[in-house]
Amino acid sequence: MNDFQFQNTTKVYFGQNQLQHLHEEVLKYGDKVLIAHGGDFIQNSPLYSRVINELESHKITVYELGAVEPNPRHTTVNRGVKICKEHGIQTVLAIGGGSTIDCCKAIAATTLSNTDDIWDLVEGKAIWKDALAVIAMPTIASTGSEMDKSCVIANVKLGIKSGINGEPIRPKAAFLDPTNTFTVPAFQTACGGFDIMAHMFDMNYFVNAKKYPLQFNVVETLLKTVRQQLPIAIQEPENYEARATMLWAASWALNSFCTSGFQTQASLHALEQFSSSYDLTHGLALAILMPKWMKYLLDRDETVIDDFARFGVNVMDVEESEDKKAVAYQAIEALQSFIKDELGLPVHLSELGIDDSQFEKMKVKACYGQESLPRAYRPLTQEDCFNIYKMCL
Repeated sequence: MNDFQFQNTTKVYFGQNQLQHLHEEVLKYGDKVLIAHGGDFIQNSPLYSRVINELESHKITVYELGAVEPNPRHTTVNRGVKICKEHGIQTVLAIGGGSTIDCCKAIAATTLSNTDDIWDLVEGKAIWKDALAVIAMPTIASTGSEMDKSCVIANVKLGIKSGINGEPIRPKAAFLDPTNTFTVPAFQTACGGFDIMAHMFDMNYFVNAKKYPLQFNVVETLLKTVRQQLPIAIQEPENYEARATMLWAASWALNSFCTSGFQTQASLHALEQFSSSYDLTHGLALAILMPKWMKYLLDRDETVIDDFARFGVNVMDVEESEDKKAVAYQAIEALQSFIKDELGLPVHLSELGIDDSQFEKMKVKACYGQESLPRAYRPLTQEDCFNIYKMCL
């Protein structure tokens, strides 16, 4: 196991009756807060009214940043930075999904830097060492951004998604109320749930590193749990236990515990250039990609057989057999069926009217401009990436 330092300072308030503590967390840093959200859906919800009442009843001044995009744009971050700097805001509160939380993290870091443009931080043109306090209130189980120290921002002009990482932007507190996810539509629930699984595939399960028993077994249990509970959350949107399980699993997939001791490259997330190139939902893009990526590797590299077979047996309930290669292929088929039949998601780009016009550009971005993706689960050249994209059509 590699040397590592582990620290997660996010205080989690989990459950239905925790909002009464929101003012306590905000007032630790000051009496001015910027609330960021995606738009009318949140603003017109009972949750938003309760949040405003909780804050204003404790004499906290509230400012607002609405219309945060599903792939938050750097221009939106910059709008939030301007508000924070003009009004001396000390805390940024995100209400919504991972995009909103990521936007708030970027605002928090840029506000205390010597620039007004988040992209200066992304490109290393400006140095940041601190950030405003971030408080997260996720309304969907997905990215796990409520407990991690990273954010991803889209620069539409450049056609790039990138971000920053650092302990100062890890949320100080997270309010996880499963009832806030009850109204998430089936499609978004499915996409968010698969994103949770993809984080674990990329950060621990399918990695070019030794499988450390503690983290690996925890991840495998999380994967199997999500595989079992996600269809329930889709079919029974007000099933509290299923929604609670999904929300907590999202946090644990990326809160630094399961990734401690690893130095590897997230293959699937590197391949996932569809959201920046076609504005496709991130979780859906990952769901379309993963079975094709697995098949592409298995057709060419027998060293993946054991990992894919174990995934089939322990996560996808494929029957164990001495013919591990057959089990590995059955695992891919089971995953594809799970995505299509149980999650109700498209499994090909053609179902979405997406063509191959951006694939040449995407293969370069997937490898970060290099000839191949470094430290990936298995080596991927630009041409490999292009071939996998073609399989997705």
